[in-house]
Amino acid sequence: MSNESNRPLPGAIVTGSSRGVGAAVARRLALQGYGVCINYVSSEEKALVQVEHIRETGGRAIAVGADVGDPAQIRALVEETASEFGGIRIVVNNAGFSQHTTLRELVTDDWERAIAVNLSSAVFTVKYALPFLEREAWARVINICSLRAMTGSDHGVAYATAKSGLIGLTKSLALELAPRITVNAISPGYTRTDMTAATLAKKGDQVRAMIPARRVAEPEEIAALACFLASEEAGYITGETINANGGIYMG
Repeated sequence: MSNESNRPLPGAIVTGSSRGVGAAVARRLALQGYGVCINYVSSEEKALVQVEHIRETGGRAIAVGADVGDPAQIRALVEETASEFGGIRIVVNNAGFSQHTTLRELVTDDWERAIAVNLSSAVFTVKYALPFLEREAWARVINICSLRAMTGSDHGVAYATAKSGLIGLTKSLALELAPRITVNAISPGYTRTDMTAATLAKKGDQVRAMIPARRVAEPEEIAALACFLASEEAGYITGETINANGGIYMG
């Protein structure tokens, strides 16, 4: 229950949350009492599994199909979440579109899709959620970035560029939305998800050898950091991008 009233905690949107880091964040926020929007594009079955798990543990959740590359679908997702849970306090921009394309191979559609899903979706999710965030005594925005935003990529120029843009967006929104709304980013390194499964299966030993921690992250570790940044106690942290990569990049 919230401290400022006896109503249940409001809603939390986690884009791309049918699996991986997004699902882990959503489950943890639900345990804290938030009503959680599980967002998916094509993985409806996985999204419904997450909803069932949350409800079985006493939480509140809905599954909302929406392609966050489309601002109109983002608006509908935000409105459904706010209507279901009586408001929105937390936005976690987690949705991602990864492609391994060099500049020479890059086609317009891949570039536009990478920018739309990895960067523009965060802009419009916050834009449409803002009227609800501003009604809260405090609110939080967390952008899930990437190691590639820090290091660049010689085989994923669109992805690395879009994720780098999230860092600038984080700083700009932190300035614009202060003081009651904080905006931070997390830059995970190699994490055990569907997106990294093929890489880890092929060269997992090589990857782990590059990481000072000598292992990859579990989604729950990234979720723990996200949920701290989403807490009232994290109210003096804003505009920051926090690396969570086992030491592979220190900047």
